[in-house]
Parts: sequence; structure tokens; C-alpha cells
Amino acid sequence: MPATDVDVDEARNIFETNFFSIVTITKAFTPLLIAAKGLILNIGSLAAIVPYVFGSIYNASKAALHAYSQTLRLELEPYDVRVLVVVTGGVKSNIARTERILPSSSLYLEIKGDFRRRVTHSQEGAMDTEVYAKGVVREALKPVWRQKKWLWRGHMTLAVWFGSRVLGSWVFDLILPRMFGLNRLKWLRKSKRAA
Repeated sequence: MPATDVDVDEARNIFETNFFSIVTITKAFTPLLIAAKGLILNIGSLAAIVPYVFGSIYNASKAALHAYSQTLRLELEPYDVRVLVVVTGGVKSNIARTERILPSSSLYLEIKGDFRRRVTHSQEGAMDTEVYAKGVVREALKPVWRQKKWLWRGHMTLAVWFGSRVLGSWVFDLILPRMFGLNRLKWLRKSKRAA
């Protein structure tokens, strides 16, 4: 949903699922992980890196998970516990199963078709679930000295990695408004003011 249309209770539930549940599980299993010199594998998202419009709360929950995981990695390193974050791109899933409808008060009604496309966008060209899972497991089972701290896996991960690491975040500010109708909305608003 657009940031200005977010239901606060739903936002809390998203953070509960994507962030606080991970914190709770990690706390509960830390003694066992230390004893086993184990691996914590957290499923992150490109949405933590890209300002993926109409998904601000999901994006924020995954960004919180990324930051938590990165800090956790440093804090548990003295105990030989590894932390791997999978920066997940498009993977075939049921993430778009919930129908999203803009409220009648939404600022984005003029581009509701673009909003509807964005709701299911992550499934366009999505990586097969089994292919994704096998790649994640393969990385998790590598010897300690060969393991990564971040695994980029799924559709569009290479493009986002390149954009964020080589070009800079400005590229997303240029592309995403065009992809999801925000440039058109800006033009429509200017046209109305000029009329």
C-alpha cells in the first residue's frame, strides 16, 4: 500500500512477522547456535535496498532485518556463529495473494492501474522456488571459509546489486517513478494546476 494509505495495525503485523519474530527466535536459539557453531540464515529482500514504491512498510521491515542481521553477525562472530542474509529478489510465491485496493481517500487513485500492477510485480519473471531454495541451501552448506555474508538470489538481484553498488541509489529514484506511474501522476497534477 502507499505509505499514506497504510493501516497501522497491518504495519505492526508486518513488522511482527518480518522482524520481531526473527529477534525472538534468535534470542531463544542463541545458546544452541553457540554450542553448535551454527549459522543464522535470514531471508532479506531487495525491498530493503530499493525504494519499492507502494510497499513502504514491507520495505522498512526488511531493512530493519538487514540492519539487525549485520549487527548480529559482528556480535556473534566471537562465538563462531555465522549470519547469512539472503537478499531475495523475485521468487515464485504467494506474496501477492492478498487483494489490495486503494481507499477512496487515496492520493493515488489517478494511477490505480499502476498500483495494481505493482501489487503483483514481484511475480513477473520470478525465479522458480526450488531453484531459489537449492541455491540458498548450497551457500549455507559451504565450508565456513567460503561462505558469504550476503547472498543475492532471485529475479532482478544482479540489476539491483549493480544499481546500488556501482551506479548509486539515484538510479532507483529515476526508474521506479516511471515504472509505477508516479511520473505520470506528477504530470497529471501539474496539468490540473495549469488548467
